Amino acid sequence: MNSIVSSNIARFIVLILIQVIVLNNINFLGYINPYIYILFIILYPIKNNRLLFIFLSFLLGLTIDLFLDSGGVNAAACVSIAYIRPVILKFVFGIIYDHQTVKFNTIEFGQRITYFSIIVLIHHLILFSLEVFNTSQILLILKKTLFSSIFTIILCILITILFSRKNK
Repeated sequence: MNSIVSSNIARFIVLILIQVIVLNNINFLGYINPYIYILFIILYPIKNNRLLFIFLSFLLGLTIDLFLDSGGVNAAACVSIAYIRPVILKFVFGIIYDHQTVKFNTIEFGQRITYFSIIVLIHHLILFSLEVFNTSQILLILKKTLFSSIFTIILCILITILFSRKNK
């Protein structure tokens, strides 16, 4: 149990540092920017306290907002995906989620991509909608959401493949 807590603390800190130091300086073609810090929310253990999870998600987004000076848009997007994550888990994993037996390092690749894609797309749509906050710019919001999501999903999948522990 203690190793799970320490690995989550390490994941929280490392993802924030990578996001702030490296990834926030990437702005490819003006609207492609990866947001891998949401891997913390994606990979957070399912059985843990939901209220703590939502608070940690808020803290994650708020920390990114403090570094980016973005006024709370990351915190809002993080809390939103943390709140709706059980619905997405039930949709993607069905009965496995009902029995609380989802292990992210043992699920099928297709299910992993589906789960990551839904969470990332929702996060980015909320993030960019709040960032732009102008309905006349809907095409810009959708373009930023789509291209940043593709980049984020690819990076998240690569990171989870590189750092997953094999159960053999």
